[in-house]
Amino acid sequence: MSLPNSDTPLYNHPLPEIEQWLIQQGCEQDPKQVHCWWIEKPEWQAEICLEIEELTVRYFNIDSRNEDLTRSFKYSLSREDIEAAVFSGP
Repeated sequence: MSLPNSDTPLYNHPLPEIEQWLIQQGCEQDPKQVHCWWIEKPEWQAEICLEIEELTVRYFNIDSRNEDLTRSFKYSLSREDIEAAVFSGP
């Protein structure tokens, strides 16, 4: 299975290809909430959820007060843009 060009909007990717892309980025699927994925990097941890209208990312404990940060990205954005925004961290 190969992904469409990186400048293709995410809504033009079949779900299995989006899931494969998340796996390639180091994400693990939540077995209880299969629309959500978890990623842990040395500097940050996040939950990525494939919602109906958008992809939502919640970064955990981003500052000294252990606050979370949530960002949402419309599926009309390209995979390249979403990848750059999400996987660069908070």
